[in-house]
Amino acid sequence: MFCDQCGTPLESGQKFCNRCGKEITGVIAGYPRRSRLQEHLRLLAILWFAFSAFEVLGSFTLLILANTIFVHLPETGAPPQTAFLHPLLSFLAVFVFLKSAAGFLAGYGLLQRMPWARPLTLVLAFLALIHVPLGTALGVYTLWVLLPAQSEEEYEKYQQGQAASQG
Repeated sequence: MFCDQCGTPLESGQKFCNRCGKEITGVIAGYPRRSRLQEHLRLLAILWFAFSAFEVLGSFTLLILANTIFVHLPETGAPPQTAFLHPLLSFLAVFVFLKSAAGFLAGYGLLQRMPWARPLTLVLAFLALIHVPLGTALGVYTLWVLLPAQSEEEYEKYQQGQAASQG
């Protein structure tokens, strides 16, 4: 038997839930209820892994373009105003690569429920909003899952439970 409000296992004949205090009326059978955060956190981590993999590909593409086409642009007789393209694209490639590394780190942290993963993922979600359409969808989904106060409480509860079980 499980509490139909919080999913805590119950003993037979128990009148109140030990965790949430809900009064137990009748027989409650079934599986523990998963929380909203538990249902979406694993999928969110997987999506961040996938999105970051696409960003790595984009980073390498930018780096290749910067060092093959745009490095020799002034030698081809192009106007001198185009000389800024090589350093700009190189900088963008490094920035996108670092952002994708942070995305992989966020996905791993979400799977392990590390304390730093939620804020990092929220920052990356705001940055991803400008990547239409996939980044926007991932950013909105991330904000929908991690931003509510209820999600923060659940995340912290899990971390406190992990700390209590380890120490």
